[in-house]
Amino acid sequence: MPQLGLLHGRSWAALLRQLLRPPRVVCIGAVYSHSQVVEAVLTSQLKPHQEKSNFIIKTPKGTRDLSPQQMVVREKILDVIVSCFKRHGAKGLDTPAFELKEMLTEKYGEDSGLIYDLKDQGGELLSLRYDLTVPFARYMAMNKLKKMKRYHVGKVWRRESPTIVQGRYREFCQCDFDIAGEFDPMIPDAECLKIICEILSGLQLGDFLIKVNDRRILDGMFAICGVPESKFHTVCSSIDKLDKISWKDVRHEMVAKKGVAPEVADRIGDYVQCHGGLSLLEQMFQDPRLTQSKQALEGLGDLKLLFEYLTLFGIAEKISFDLSLARGLDYYTGVIYEAVLTFGEKIRTTETQVFVATPQKNFLRERLKLIAELWDAGIKAELLYKNNPKLLTQLHYCENMGIPLVVIIGEQELKEGVIKLRSVASREEVAIKRENLVAEIQKRLFES
Repeated sequence: MPQLGLLHGRSWAALLRQLLRPPRVVCIGAVYSHSQVVEAVLTSQLKPHQEKSNFIIKTPKGTRDLSPQQMVVREKILDVIVSCFKRHGAKGLDTPAFELKEMLTEKYGEDSGLIYDLKDQGGELLSLRYDLTVPFARYMAMNKLKKMKRYHVGKVWRRESPTIVQGRYREFCQCDFDIAGEFDPMIPDAECLKIICEILSGLQLGDFLIKVNDRRILDGMFAICGVPESKFHTVCSSIDKLDKISWKDVRHEMVAKKGVAPEVADRIGDYVQCHGGLSLLEQMFQDPRLTQSKQALEGLGDLKLLFEYLTLFGIAEKISFDLSLARGLDYYTGVIYEAVLTFGEKIRTTETQVFVATPQKNFLRERLKLIAELWDAGIKAELLYKNNPKLLTQLHYCENMGIPLVVIIGEQELKEGVIKLRSVASREEVAIKRENLVAEIQKRLFES
């Protein structure tokens, strides 16, 4: 994409005169006008010729032309994005479209197979850039820079099977914003998340949600679930597909293709199917298995701090702690995040208003008594038909089914004569006296 730069030793008048001349293409040994070139190309393709009888004029697979109308839209979008980057103090940067192959293939793990390799060019093995991050790291290292806040807008190339209907191309444009350097934890990350919110709000694409996770939590989770360290990255690559395929398919890939034991995959599944807000983060702090990992505890601590900053920025409600977010590339080592549009709402297949849950074992009888009270009051309610379901599994079910309220009963609640009432959307919980529970639920359902 053309960019406006400084004009060294050339006047605006001279530039304009050059731009206003008839466009010309310079070739070896001759000069042709654009009209001559177009005419020659079309003539050569339209002439009946035995060797070229099957030739079709088309763009390469996985690429596209942008019409003038589409370019107007793209430029408006980029204007919103770049203006936001500049508002946050970023400097512009550009790098070559290709890099040394060796540098690229060491950074992308399993995705290295998607890199476009070029033929040997003067003794150098080169590849088209896969993203804008590794070239930025190379630029920093070459120039011995320790800190930089930069943005970069440019094309990247990935040699994968394109699915044009889903908007996946082999050549596409990326807009990067990076804060490189050593800083106090989570302050730059909070600013990056704020930038995402500003851009998506400015583009007016509809409601959105930003998933966050931490690779240290994932690695700690893999360890306590029984994944060998040598398989961390390959399992991570499978988990990263959960936004495209079901857990059943991801589990099959891990077990059948990557040699993960079925029981290990099931333990992973208990975690990666969970997502929520600060309350889920707090639950992870109470998880006796996950807290055995020092790595995971560090990641949880940083995410808690991150949520504090996001609250100060006023965007915490746009953030979801999502244990399925993995990001398969090897250079992700800490906090990771990804924005998704949520304007395509799910259609509810049930009218359930309340779900009865418990965080502890041996509470089936209490759940049955409680749900009977709700049914008798005319409230549409359900529970899982298991003696000892995991709380995270129960909460995940509510989010998937769009159930608005959850009532939670455990030892502490039973002792104090209260029931926790949780809003699935906001993840807020309040303690309600058991005798007031039905009235409080009916009040909330009426208000909604």
